[in-house]
Amino acid sequence: MKNIRVLDCTLRDGGYCNDCHFGFHNQQYLVNSLLEAGVDIVECGFLTRRSPYQEDYTRFNTPQQAARILPENRRGKLFVALLDYGSFPVEELPPWDGTTLDGIRLTFHKKDRVPALETARQIQEKGYRVFLQPMVALSYTDGEFLDLIQQANRLSPYAFYLVDSFGTMKRKEMLRLFFLMEHNLEDHIHIGFHCHNNLQLAFANAQTLVDLPTQRSLLVDCSLWGMGRGAGNVNTELFLEYLNENAGGAYRVRPLLRAMDRVLQPFYQKKPWGYSLPNYLSARYGVHPNYALFLAEKNTLTVEDMDCIFQAMDPEKRESFDRAYGEQLYLRYMQRDSSGDSLEELRRAFAGKTVLVIAPGRSAGEEREAILPFARREGVVTVSVNFKYPYLATGYIFLSNLRRRWEMHKSPKSQLIVTSNIPAGEEAYRVDYGSLLNDQEPVRDNAGLMLLRLLLQLDVKEIWLAGMDGYSPDARDNYAQEELELPHSREALEAMNRGMNQVLAVYAQQVPLHFLTKPRHVHAAPTPDLPFLPEAFLQGTAP
Repeated sequence: MKNIRVLDCTLRDGGYCNDCHFGFHNQQYLVNSLLEAGVDIVECGFLTRRSPYQEDYTRFNTPQQAARILPENRRGKLFVALLDYGSFPVEELPPWDGTTLDGIRLTFHKKDRVPALETARQIQEKGYRVFLQPMVALSYTDGEFLDLIQQANRLSPYAFYLVDSFGTMKRKEMLRLFFLMEHNLEDHIHIGFHCHNNLQLAFANAQTLVDLPTQRSLLVDCSLWGMGRGAGNVNTELFLEYLNENAGGAYRVRPLLRAMDRVLQPFYQKKPWGYSLPNYLSARYGVHPNYALFLAEKNTLTVEDMDCIFQAMDPEKRESFDRAYGEQLYLRYMQRDSSGDSLEELRRAFAGKTVLVIAPGRSAGEEREAILPFARREGVVTVSVNFKYPYLATGYIFLSNLRRRWEMHKSPKSQLIVTSNIPAGEEAYRVDYGSLLNDQEPVRDNAGLMLLRLLLQLDVKEIWLAGMDGYSPDARDNYAQEELELPHSREALEAMNRGMNQVLAVYAQQVPLHFLTKPRHVHAAPTPDLPFLPEAFLQGTAP
């Protein structure tokens, strides 16, 4: 075969999809499967001191911990870990003794390249193979990249990488940087390639490199099922097949199929990875992929809205993810138009009234026999949240979600109360988005909680809640209507439930607040602040 070697990074880059929580025995199974397939280099995970070591996670504090997942018979393969510059005190790295990791992959941003090269020298002096991985290669000018290559030549690492961190690299750009490396890097240094699939080009770019008439030794990174940050990586199973058919490879794919089915399938079902429109946009603007994930998990923005937010980003903020900056951009965009406030008009309609809030939780459909008679009581004002309640024409529909707005085009406009992030139209009522936010970040702009804060401002007499259930890890259990289902990670859902509980407790001190339907994932027991109706009322037998 041509001098091409495959490095599988599932246990490291794939860790962005499951917080590195593969499970100890799954780690061993994946390593053995990769060896059985003939993969040349296995990346075991992160070498870091930013998190304490736990055996079920692929974050290691020492090379000896990483060695626990390695087999006795290494079959002549290499085992490495990734060290993000600044995350590990290199002076505490033990000398290489042949029993743990064979190499260290050192990643660093352009601004850290000078001290990072010194760190690489120290790692090399300990006896480890050093893989230099300058992140976001496209952030370098040709002159800067050539200077880095010359610095690498003086260090003489095992490999120097072309890294497409954000999946933005087109074929022409990749070839330009590759030939700078080929013509200027010392011949004995391997050229590596690590890319992401935001533009659906990862596999195509890897094939392009394989087909080049070069005598260089190439290392190509890939991961099983493409598992990795953002849109993921080159698929190991696909790339091995390509090498077998086009470059004289003799890899075995079947062991990888078993590993994907046994180990990775459950992770994919919980939190899918791969190409998506938000990841495409992050690549289009050269933005860190975590911004795409951050905005997508809001579940309030259209793709066009995300495009506007990415376009407005400070170029200096794009390379590294800053959650506070992302939240600032998001809120600024959502509050961009606060004109035409209808607060006083709404106060005249709601002040002193009993209000029934119908959120889209599953109980709103299952317990409609309790909801409908209550809604028809004299003096009760009904408001649904971001959806049309199918069993009753509510007096109002509260809309704060840009995505839901376009689903309401057939609703009588006189029913709509929209927040100021919704494009201006002919709605009867419009309220300021920013004034309805709470201080719990996971649910800061939760539509149901925003409506409750609005009702507090309108001086209502009391509020009854239906369908405000909280969130189940199974999206199918969350909504009264299937088309309202939206994906969230388990961790995000748990944080949202905690946030809802805290905000509801605060609001219950300001207005009588009752559950008409039984909540499932927020406070599940009666409290003085959040009382339930008697069971007889819920069954429709109370007078």
